[in-house]
Amino acid sequence: MAEGSIAADELRLLIERIERLEEEKKAIADDVKDVYGEAKARGYDTKTMRAIVRLRKMETNDRQEADALLETYKAALGLD
Repeated sequence: MAEGSIAADELRLLIERIERLEEEKKAIADDVKDVYGEAKARGYDTKTMRAIVRLRKMETNDRQEADALLETYKAALGLD
């Protein structure tokens, strides 16, 4: 019975940690949303800003490959 009690306590602690982290994640997401709202109020295009943030997360090589592929597709569709 002691093992079941220990496992239950451990499980409860893990669940509580996850719940705290989820709360922090939501607070951070709200902060990010507020910054995008501030940027939009100042006249910046938030869709483009999100694309830049996404690009900056990528490794240089991956970004270059994605850019090359995009250019290839654009050329194939006559979008240049």
